[in-house]
Amino acid sequence: MDKIFLNQLEFYGYHGVFPEETKLGQRFLADVVLETNLKEAGQTDDLTKTINYAEIYQAVKQVVEGTPLKLVEAVAEKVAENILSRFPLVTSCTIKLIKPNPPIAGHYHSVAVEIVRSQNG
Repeated sequence: MDKIFLNQLEFYGYHGVFPEETKLGQRFLADVVLETNLKEAGQTDDLTKTINYAEIYQAVKQVVEGTPLKLVEAVAEKVAENILSRFPLVTSCTIKLIKPNPPIAGHYHSVAVEIVRSQNG
């Protein structure tokens, strides 16, 4: 299967377990990999035969900058659900949601979760 990669999408959201996270907010990064068939788009040079990257960005933004959730896992799940429900050409997606500088004791560059979801479950 062919793949489309959207790397290091950046957003500002209010997700987290700690009160300061939901009050002050923080940066989130997302890496999105979409599996689809790109043959027809490549042969015809027709945008309607592929997935519009700008629309994917907006679908991710809608979730990450939307209603606050406690867990990064839940945010990633909602991003995948939003993409799969809105873009039928996507057969599966991999969502890596990165939380730079998490407010936890110690020295961290980031924490992240990665999930893989498909149209068929």
